[in-house]
Amino acid sequence: MKKTAAELVAEAEAEIVTLSGADALAMQQAGEAVLVDIRDIRELKRMGKIPQAVHAPRGMLEFWVDPASPYHREEFAQQGKTYIFFCAAAWRSALATRDMQNMGLAPVAQIEGGFKKWSEDGLPVDLPEDAPKKAKS
Repeated sequence: MKKTAAELVAEAEAEIVTLSGADALAMQQAGEAVLVDIRDIRELKRMGKIPQAVHAPRGMLEFWVDPASPYHREEFAQQGKTYIFFCAAAWRSALATRDMQNMGLAPVAQIEGGFKKWSEDGLPVDLPEDAPKKAKS
């Protein structure tokens, strides 16, 4: 093997912008950013999702972003927005963010630590319907 997955992620991280969850949320709330969840649909169903984030599975991302693709999605044609990608732990999103940057989608960034850190930081999450409910005090 010429490069490990960890080496690829480290190379991508050196080329992209990484934002804190709080900064990404502030940009989303100000209408300056589109948060893009690249996790698998099963992860969303199991862990929940960030409110108003666009879901674009990693396997379709390049095709949904490319305006020449028959799979292009209008969510990726918004002018004046920063596209901020995230996955579970910011590994896939580092690679995806670099790829989107290389495709010319700009500006782009990723969320530091991914959905896991976002959740740990207490930022807004829409929990799955079958998630256990917390008891009210």
